[in-house]
Amino acid sequence: MLRKIKNFFHLIEALIANIIYSFPSKKIKVIGVTGTDGKTTTTSFLAHLLKQSGKKVSFVSTVYAQIADKIYDTGLHVTTPSSFMIQRFLNKAVKNKDEFFVLETTSHALDQNRVWGVNFEIGVLTNITHEHLDYHKTYENYVKAKCKLLKNSKIIVINQEDNSYKYVLNQIKNSKLKIQNYNSKLKILDKVPNLTKFNRFNFSAGYQVAKILNISDDDFLKAVKTFKLPQGRLDLIYDKDFKVIIDFAHTPNAFKELLPEIKKIYLKKSGRLIHVFGSAGLRDSSKRPLMGRYSSQYSDYIILTEEDYRTEDPKKICQQIASGFINKKINYETIINRKEAIKKALKMAKKNDVVLLTGKGHEKSLCRGKKEYPWSDYEAVKEILKIN
Repeated sequence: MLRKIKNFFHLIEALIANIIYSFPSKKIKVIGVTGTDGKTTTTSFLAHLLKQSGKKVSFVSTVYAQIADKIYDTGLHVTTPSSFMIQRFLNKAVKNKDEFFVLETTSHALDQNRVWGVNFEIGVLTNITHEHLDYHKTYENYVKAKCKLLKNSKIIVINQEDNSYKYVLNQIKNSKLKIQNYNSKLKILDKVPNLTKFNRFNFSAGYQVAKILNISDDDFLKAVKTFKLPQGRLDLIYDKDFKVIIDFAHTPNAFKELLPEIKKIYLKKSGRLIHVFGSAGLRDSSKRPLMGRYSSQYSDYIILTEEDYRTEDPKKICQQIASGFINKKINYETIINRKEAIKKALKMAKKNDVVLLTGKGHEKSLCRGKKEYPWSDYEAVKEILKIN
């Protein structure tokens, strides 16, 4: 009941924001991107693709918003901003005479009516895997929330290889939506070296959007080859005797997809994968053992640490992660202080090893208790390794 009341107020707020800014989404083509994993990369790639194709575009992602060629911070731990910020950004893009606006859209924003009133030209769904069940309670509710974007789009682009595919089709079966499917088998991407499977999906989604917008294969391939992944996404920040990679991965599916790809692309036979990670407090706790399961399956050494534990006990969070270790012989330890955990990983790293830091990515703060403390995995590594 309390959530319904809050969502009603969000709806009123969205209505007021639309009125104040004169329903700007009616004057620009909005592409919405939702999904559990891959949203930020897909959003950023679509913006890059459109720019490379000579289109004027603004976008909002987890990392930042770029509106009329100006960069805006969207806030701490935020993907989809408030209704007023969304409508203000749309209005700025319209005034700049942008043709497109790409909006990374979360299930929370959809459920809470924060994107009410936004007319989506195209809705892209990357995948729906285990996440946010603390909020949505069931997987089915999570799917329904994601499908709100699709139902409010003229054309939808969905991943037919994802386990959510049949659930999504069931949700939209009575609609007259134009559906474009995509998968990981896009032949044109065979021309791109060292492309991870999960980014094949992200780029394949982009390809379907390109076809809808009559963007040529040559322009698409040029965009893929010139695209730089967003900060905190498969970011190789140190590459000497050993490698250090930072990634925002914080879901079981992200671990399942990311870790084997890192071993395949970056790890030599004699090297070890040293994984440093935790899990956010006051969030979906049921995913923690699954994260432990996949990390123990692919890592050689694990250091469990803090990740925005908020008012939960970080030791208990780490214990919940460790309870899911499928490899009971995995070498691991718990170091709650994240800087000390990273320091230990870097100190023990030997030639050909890969140190993987996940969960924080681009973020600039750590939530301990009820307070946000300045934090950057990037700065921690630079300080410890004494590099610029």
